[in-house]
Amino acid sequence: MYGIILAGGSGSRLWPLSRELYPKQLLNLNSDKSLLQTTFERLNSFLSADKILSVTNIKHSSNVKMQLDKESLVLSEPVSKNTAPAIAVSVKYLVEKTNSDPIILVMPSDLQISDNVMFKKTVDKAVCLAQENYVVTFGVKPSYPETGYGYIKVNSNGNVEKFVEKPSEVAAFNYLKSGDYFWNSGIFMFKASVILKEFDIFVPEISKILQKIDFSKSDVIPYTEFEKMPNISIDYAIMEKSERVAFVELDCNWKDLGSWQSIYDVSKKDERNNVFVGHVLDKDSKGTLVYASSKLVATIGLEDTVIVETEDAILACRKDKAQEVKEVYEILKQQHDDAQMVHKTVYRPWGFYTVIAAGKGFQTKIIHVNPGQKLSVQSHNFRSEHWVVLSGTAKVVLESKDYILSPGHSIDIPVKAIHSLQNPFNEDVEVIEVQKGEVLSEDDIIRYEDIYGRV
Repeated sequence: MYGIILAGGSGSRLWPLSRELYPKQLLNLNSDKSLLQTTFERLNSFLSADKILSVTNIKHSSNVKMQLDKESLVLSEPVSKNTAPAIAVSVKYLVEKTNSDPIILVMPSDLQISDNVMFKKTVDKAVCLAQENYVVTFGVKPSYPETGYGYIKVNSNGNVEKFVEKPSEVAAFNYLKSGDYFWNSGIFMFKASVILKEFDIFVPEISKILQKIDFSKSDVIPYTEFEKMPNISIDYAIMEKSERVAFVELDCNWKDLGSWQSIYDVSKKDERNNVFVGHVLDKDSKGTLVYASSKLVATIGLEDTVIVETEDAILACRKDKAQEVKEVYEILKQQHDDAQMVHKTVYRPWGFYTVIAAGKGFQTKIIHVNPGQKLSVQSHNFRSEHWVVLSGTAKVVLESKDYILSPGHSIDIPVKAIHSLQNPFNEDVEVIEVQKGEVLSEDDIIRYEDIYGRV
C-alpha cells in the first residue's frame, strides 16, 4: 500500500493566518507540528516514508520538503488544478515508479484524527474492499449541521446513493436529522488500475493528458500538459458517477481543520468556553476564540466571536460566520493585496525573513539563516542590497570572493552582482537587508546554484 497526501490547498477560510504562499497545511495550529507533519506521521505509523507521496503546488514545494522525512516523496504541480488532476497524476507517478498496481490511500493534509488506532482499523477494513476493485470513500457521522462540508447519502444497505456539496443551513439540519447522511472526509482508497480505469470512463480528457506525461525519465510534471487539465474535484469527476463506490464509516474523532470554527471546536477551552492563543487580555468574554500572533489583544464582553491578529492583518467575525472568511480572501486576491499572498514573515528552507519597513523604492528585512544553511547563489536585475550582520557570523560570497562578517560589519551587493548569504557555523545568523530599486519583487531573483533544488 502507498499513501498520497493532498497538500496543495490555499486554506482561504483560515485567513489571515493562512496565506497563498504559506497555507494552513504548513502551519502549527493546535500543536507543535504542522497539519502536514501530523498527517505524514499518521501514515508513517503503518507505511514507510518512501511509500508516502505528498503532492503540492510548486510554490509550496520547498517548504513541504523541509517539513517531511527526506525519504518521503514530493510531487510538485506546476499549477493548481483541484483534486482530480492531483490524484490522477500522483497515481500514474506511483505506478510508473514502482512498476506495480498498488492499493493507494488518499488523504487531505488538513485533518485532525484523535484516535489513530481506530483509524488504522478502518483503513484495514477499506483495504479488503479496495482489493475487490471498489473505490472506497470514508464518511463521518455528523454531530451538528455543518454547512462547510460535503455530505454522502448512504441507504439502509450501506450503499452510497449520492454526494452532496456544501448545503444550506436548512438542508444540513435535515441531513443531520435524517441519519442517512455522513460528512465527506475527503479520504479515499482504491487500487491504482481501478481508479485509472474510472478516469478513462468518466474524465477521458484527464486520461488523454496523463498518457503524454512520462515519469520513467523525470519526476517533473510538465507545465505544457498539466495546465490543460480541467479544474475539477475527485468528487465531481469520479465519486458522483462511479458504480464502484463502497462506503466505510470513519469513527476516529475526525475533524476537518478548515475554518476558525473548527479550530475553536478542537481547542482546549477555559471555564467560560474561551480559547485564547498568544498575548490576550480578556474581561467577561465567553465562547470566543482569540488568536494573537505578534501583539497584545485586549477583549471585553465578547460572545461567540473570532479575532485573529497577525503582523499585517486582523480578522474579527461572529463564530457562525467563520465559513465566510473565504470571501474576504477572494476579495483581497482580486485586489492583488499582499495580505492575501504572504505574511510579513516568510519561511524558507534556510530559515525565514521578516519585512520590517517598505516604501517607494526601498524595503527593509531581517533575514534569519539557520546553522549550516545557505541562500541560493543569485543575482537581481533591478535592485541593490546592503547587509548588516546583527548576530552570529555570516559568510558572504560576492562575485566569487568569500567574506566572513561578524556583528556590526556590513557589505554592499550591487545590481546584477552574483552573491549568496551563508551560515556554515553553529549559531543562528541575523542580518538586516536594505533593498533599493524600482522593482522590489521576489520574482527578481535569478538563481545559479541552490542546495534546495530551486534552480
